[in-house]
Amino acid sequence: MAKISFASDYQEGAHPTILERLGTMNLIKQPGYGTDTICASARAKIRIACNCPHADVHFLVGGTQTNATVIDALLAPYQGVITASSGHISIHEAGAIEAGGHKVLALPHRLGKLDAHAVHQYCKTFFADENRDHMVAPGMVYVSQPTEYGTLYSRSELEALRNVCDAYQLKLYVDGARLAYALACDQNDASLTDLARLCDVFYIGGTKCGALLGEAVVAPNPATLQHFFTIVKQHGALMAKGWVLGVQFDELFSDDLYLRIGQPAIASAQRIRESLVQNGYRLAFDSPTNQIFVILTNEDTQRLSQTVEFSFWEKHDASHTVIRFATSWATTKQQTDMLLSVLERQA
Repeated sequence: MAKISFASDYQEGAHPTILERLGTMNLIKQPGYGTDTICASARAKIRIACNCPHADVHFLVGGTQTNATVIDALLAPYQGVITASSGHISIHEAGAIEAGGHKVLALPHRLGKLDAHAVHQYCKTFFADENRDHMVAPGMVYVSQPTEYGTLYSRSELEALRNVCDAYQLKLYVDGARLAYALACDQNDASLTDLARLCDVFYIGGTKCGALLGEAVVAPNPATLQHFFTIVKQHGALMAKGWVLGVQFDELFSDDLYLRIGQPAIASAQRIRESLVQNGYRLAFDSPTNQIFVILTNEDTQRLSQTVEFSFWEKHDASHTVIRFATSWATTKQQTDMLLSVLERQA
């Protein structure tokens, strides 16, 4: 019997409306590289959703390519990017940022979040150092919404980061790989409009949020990303059949689908958290979005792995492991019920 899979939020294909639209477009010839009318429509819908009528919008293939391309485009050769030590660019992108010539400047985090005061102190110390010309200068701040820990930046926390960036002339960039799950969470108060107001650049995730593949990069001020089309091509992130990406975001931003698509994931994740607590499991920390982190004994981790696919997160201590369950836009009540049944039996 196949295992119950809650290993990640990008295991399924795409939302049915996207697949249907791709099917209707399949044999219609389109111009290349995102110059088609479908991409133009998707860009217009994203601008409306972000309340940012002049924003520049680009469609890239995947998250790591997007981060590497945007960061390289925003930074001078002598600059690095500040992030939480748990940040995706610091841990799970195989040194892609460093391979592009920019150092990742990792600061301590709290539940995956970067604190504005810590960024301020880092920059204050750097710019007061008489030897700073021998060092990598901070040029931008990178955060993700939600974080790697499934936690959320509030609007006020993002505003505080924006203020620090303004004080030290840093760019603020938000990775929105799982943004749909933040927008669907009732604890979130940072909207797409807020991101457009506070960020120099952010991206709207598609790969983990109902698309087959693709991310939408938004630069509220078009002058921020100079020659970005060419830079995207240099980084191997430009899709020749750009309309394939455009179709997906055109659908995601029709009838508020992107704002709704994360709701099943949030509902399922909440049920899983409640069941874990009720059955005596210990959560590693509280995360309100679609990722759930639980501490198991090593023996229980091994036993659970016989029937359930999950992600290893980290060692808690010599005898305990932190594992992660991830729900997605496609998670069903039946799938969640099956997982809860296994967890209740093993408790």
